Amino acid sequence: MTPSYGGLALEIVVPVYNEEAVLESSITRLAEYLTNEMPSTWRITIADNASTDRTPVIAARLSEHLENVVYRRLESKGRGLALRDAWSVSEAKVLAYLDVDLSTDLAALPPLVAPLLSGHSDISIGTRLGQSSRVSRGLKREFISRSYNFLLRRTMQVRFSDAQCGFKAIRADVAKRLLPHVEDNGWFFDTELLIIAERSGLRIHEIPVDWVDDPDSRVDIKQTALDDLRGMVRVAGSLVKGAIPVQAIYAELGRRPIVPLGRPSFFGQVLRFGLVGVASTLAFALLYLVLQGPFGAQEANFLALLLTAVGNTAANRKFTFGISGPARFLTQQIQGLIVFLLAWSVTSSSLLVLHAMHPDAAPNVELLILTAANVLSTLMRFVLLRLWVFRERLSTAKTRLVALSVTGNPVR
Repeated sequence: MTPSYGGLALEIVVPVYNEEAVLESSITRLAEYLTNEMPSTWRITIADNASTDRTPVIAARLSEHLENVVYRRLESKGRGLALRDAWSVSEAKVLAYLDVDLSTDLAALPPLVAPLLSGHSDISIGTRLGQSSRVSRGLKREFISRSYNFLLRRTMQVRFSDAQCGFKAIRADVAKRLLPHVEDNGWFFDTELLIIAERSGLRIHEIPVDWVDDPDSRVDIKQTALDDLRGMVRVAGSLVKGAIPVQAIYAELGRRPIVPLGRPSFFGQVLRFGLVGVASTLAFALLYLVLQGPFGAQEANFLALLLTAVGNTAANRKFTFGISGPARFLTQQIQGLIVFLLAWSVTSSSLLVLHAMHPDAAPNVELLILTAANVLSTLMRFVLLRLWVFRERLSTAKTRLVALSVTGNPVR
């Protein structure tokens, strides 16, 4: 991983806010590891964003006594702001950041930065959700993390698995191009950066990590979750409006596009749609039974359909109709929600008729009627998805014809 051009290869930023309890031990441990295990030139930057305890004193002392450790002070809070400030002035080839508690095993650091130093990848992230990752944390945080990343993948159609693991690195030239378009200065900073990077055709490398939860974490989980949801809506709106120049970034930094795969045959689409429909119907039934008690029949029907609609649209897009990539994804999700509203009107009407005829119908009878209504609306959903939402456009067909002429291989 030793850079051939000389100069500073790696700068690791450690954002801190009131971390007097762990700062000295963590920075000392990190510096020792880098000295012994990192063959490239490196520097640690302690990015203090408005600490009010003894953190500034400890950080200043560490920068004086430890080689290659520097201290930066900001008077405003925000992890994203601290990273933006430190990364913007760095002369290193690769920029990274770690959480100060060092929850991630440092043995993952060399494989994190190696693909960036070699030029193979643009961004590198640690993932706690990989099959070979080893994670120790409570059920509550595990559930919240997995739910957030599931929602992110299904709504924004991103491929990276863990948006908020505090263990990331980015090439400096890529950071310089992306940072002006990242608005968030808090915890959503990571997610926004990754979404823009992936939409711009950049290569994101993931490595599984060993991670131990910090029991002393002071993150406000509820407020962070709300901020993240608002951030997702804002970024989605910016992408739809074209406020983020992903095409220009792609033209400058993006990797060579891959020839698109052909769509499945009509029979294959029917078969795959059926499999997705079975899974969605089972998920709907389970959600309805859970929600019917606290919310009532109509509300439970609406919520169960809404929760399954996003996943159903995403699954049919990729699995049934063979569409991948970010192009028109948000538009197709909106169209999918329109199809959902039509399906909801069919199932709601079935409930209204049932209650008009049998006001005291049992939940099991309601579920039977709703399931039948779902089956009837399935045909309508398939037709609308195939002919409207996921119809093959002329530009896509032309792209495949070009691929055929270049490769000489048949394209379905």
